[in-house]
Amino acid sequence: MSLQNKVADIQKRLEGMSSPNSANSAQGEVLDLLKALQEQDMNLDILSSTRIGMTVNQIRKSSDDKEVISTAKNLIRKWKKFLPENDGSPTNSTPKHDNKRGAADSDSDGSSSKKSKLDSKKDIKQSSTPAPPASRGGQTSFPAASTTDAVRIKCRELLFTAMKADGELPDGSNDPEYLAERLEEEIFKEFKNTEIKYKNRVRSRVANLKDFKNPDLRLNFLTGSISISRMAKMTAEEMASTEMKKVREQFVKDGINDSQLATVQGTKTDLLKCNKCGKRDVTYNQLQTRSADEPMTTFCLCLQCGNRWKFC
Repeated sequence: MSLQNKVADIQKRLEGMSSPNSANSAQGEVLDLLKALQEQDMNLDILSSTRIGMTVNQIRKSSDDKEVISTAKNLIRKWKKFLPENDGSPTNSTPKHDNKRGAADSDSDGSSSKKSKLDSKKDIKQSSTPAPPASRGGQTSFPAASTTDAVRIKCRELLFTAMKADGELPDGSNDPEYLAERLEEEIFKEFKNTEIKYKNRVRSRVANLKDFKNPDLRLNFLTGSISISRMAKMTAEEMASTEMKKVREQFVKDGINDSQLATVQGTKTDLLKCNKCGKRDVTYNQLQTRSADEPMTTFCLCLQCGNRWKFC
């Protein structure tokens, strides 16, 4: 069986499974057929004549299986290299015309064939995965690298879900799927593995993007106010909501004030009693005056009579 006939046979079998119910009920068979396509030495003529690209894209849209969707996407990306828009010239295209034919016939047939091929290429390109929007609000507009790593794919899905939220995107938003892929790739570039530090970084992005009390973070990232590279490295304090930042600032301010008060005036307590006047209006400070393994020394001051003493 020739390669074209083999691809055409796979294409017919996939067409019968392109409906959502069929694609999900026969996931194993669909995946086997897609893997069989990956092994074929495909060329532009076969893609044009069989329209296999449109069929694979339809399978991608109708299936709920993650491995089927990922394999279909990889196939479409692989086939896009045959388009002249991607590499400047088609690969494995139709052999040159027979030299015995007249020059006029060759020019005529060549023009017609070229037009047909361009139309076919256009159909294949339109059937492939949509490209990221042209306007990205300052985001870098090149596609994320594809991956077959299960952990990385899962992390991309978690980031996408966090950005999509309730499904309503603000005006001027970039494609959340594109942003999720690029953000995950940026994090992976830093750690170069999917171990605990990588996972913790992804989890912190997901948690903060999903936080309904912090809508500004998601809005700013979707609209490009926060770049992908910055989002990948932001600390928990930087991602926090405005309200949480104010609370933290107040905690720091209160801590500084308490520390200064304890250092200058001492800490007031009614647990200590002055051994001179018997009053419980006492403040104390603690200092490490001995070795580190010894307890601290407590210096007491009676605010009534000014008596000072050490409490060990």
